[in-house]
Amino acid sequence: MATEETTNKSYVDLSNKLSMEELLSGSTGSGNFAEGSIVSGKIVEKRQDGALLDIGYKAEGFIPSTEFRNWEEVQVGDQLDVYLEAIENESNMPEISLSKANFIRAWEKITSEYGEGSVIKGLMKHKVKGGIIIDLNGVEAFLPGSQIDIGPVKNMDEFIGNEYDLKILKINQERKNIVVSRRALLEESRKDRRAALLKEMEIGQIRKGQVKNITDFGAFIDLGGVDGLLHITDMSWGRINHPSEMLEIGQEVEVMVLDIDFTKERVSLGLKQKTKNPWDDVESKYAVGSVVKGRIVNIMPYGAFVEIEEGVEGLIHVSEMSWTKRVTKAGDVVSVGEEVEAVVLEIDKEGKKISLGLRQKTRNPWEVLAEKYPAGSKIHGKVRNMTSYGAFVEIENDIDGMIHVSDMSWTRKINNPNEVLKVGEEVDAVILDIDPSQQRISLGLKQTEDDPWSEIEKLYKIGDVVKGKVTKITQFGAFIELSRKIDGLVHISQISKDHVDKVKDKLALNQEIEARVIKIDKDERRIGLSIKALEEGFSEDDLKAAGEEVAAALKPGEDLVSIGSVLDSALEGIQVEDNADAPAEEEKKD
Repeated sequence: MATEETTNKSYVDLSNKLSMEELLSGSTGSGNFAEGSIVSGKIVEKRQDGALLDIGYKAEGFIPSTEFRNWEEVQVGDQLDVYLEAIENESNMPEISLSKANFIRAWEKITSEYGEGSVIKGLMKHKVKGGIIIDLNGVEAFLPGSQIDIGPVKNMDEFIGNEYDLKILKINQERKNIVVSRRALLEESRKDRRAALLKEMEIGQIRKGQVKNITDFGAFIDLGGVDGLLHITDMSWGRINHPSEMLEIGQEVEVMVLDIDFTKERVSLGLKQKTKNPWDDVESKYAVGSVVKGRIVNIMPYGAFVEIEEGVEGLIHVSEMSWTKRVTKAGDVVSVGEEVEAVVLEIDKEGKKISLGLRQKTRNPWEVLAEKYPAGSKIHGKVRNMTSYGAFVEIENDIDGMIHVSDMSWTRKINNPNEVLKVGEEVDAVILDIDPSQQRISLGLKQTEDDPWSEIEKLYKIGDVVKGKVTKITQFGAFIELSRKIDGLVHISQISKDHVDKVKDKLALNQEIEARVIKIDKDERRIGLSIKALEEGFSEDDLKAAGEEVAAALKPGEDLVSIGSVLDSALEGIQVEDNADAPAEEEKKD
């Protein structure tokens, strides 16, 4: 407050010389002329730069024209009170001051009539650092910049030359300083207006206001003395990302009073509440199953939001976008701003949620296929993918059916589909089952042919001589592929009359052989073969005995191929263990 301290500094020394009573009475010094007193005089001459004043002394005193408020109106003969600073100066003339006399009288008047907290009119004279100098009828006061207006003042020049009511904040008698405030009066006035306005307000009222400020969460509206908050969620029934999309500072708006907090003097406002809530009629306007048109307004990984009308949005979940494709991101199917048609699946009026479907615009292709291909129908398609348990074959319209490994062959156990099929291969298959609700189609490859085991009695009889190719060799025998892809087993005991230690010593893969049928088990789907039964002298009793011998060697209910794999693994393990023990045996020998 350096400026406040220097205001009227030239007049401070007056109070150090004499009291106010002494100044006005002129009771000090000799005669009627006491330095530091106020004396009366008459203008005897008006010059260009000032006036000569006769105070009754032997010489006149001079007053500069700058000390007169209205120099043009000054005339010879005018009576004035002046402050006598010195009886004689260097020019042997009285040293007098009109401005100091005016200040003394003005200060006395103001301090006697006004105190701190009083309201007084003041003229904005000129700017200084930190504020404005005010003329209070002859006494200069300081108006800090922070006290000019309620809000920050960008240009103080706009106030210069204007007269305002001001509130006296502080009077310093010693320094002859006065600090005033315009803001204090504005705030008091505003507080009164706010209190009166709050009493007038009622919830549900429509009031006019002006947008005062905009933030990310809403806008503050000046209602004529009271600021109300219009939250972003109360601006529109529809979706908006920022209040600036609807409002701008200075805009005149009509808003509804939603809530009033008289204690905190806060008012909540609404803009959308002036119109009817569109969700009130959604159930009657958008029935479940109806088709609606809308615009994509927002996309999330799990789905797309569609604006059906202002304030009403529905969600198309990714699972409802395609019948045949697995959609993982909604953005792969639709884009913001795109116009779409969708089917209403579900309405939650209370939660303000509508579930929409994009794929429901067309009939479920799985249902169409179920009608087009009843169980038992044959299809032709391409193998598109394979897993360890089956192969997927495209039927039509990007819909795949699966051939399980158990449905690939009547006669062989298929452990992996690549034993029979490959990707890109075109195959014929039979529809076994279609489940539209689960979107699953079961296909059969073996079902395209008759089951040869259903007529096995017609194909083979005990004692028949058959030809075939060795397809697999195990520790207990060899598998022979016969006609119709039926596998028969030549047990190790049926290879030769002589003892056979290892099958591979007698038979080789892909070797063409002849053998006789010695056993047919339709339930277990097994055919027993014997090479040694081809030799002369092998009677029917021998055939029967050989068949019983093979049957006894195999457990009922177990697959021949599985048994072979187990035996192979077991024997290989024994062989490895035997080899591992070999060095130890050598050490024992040593």
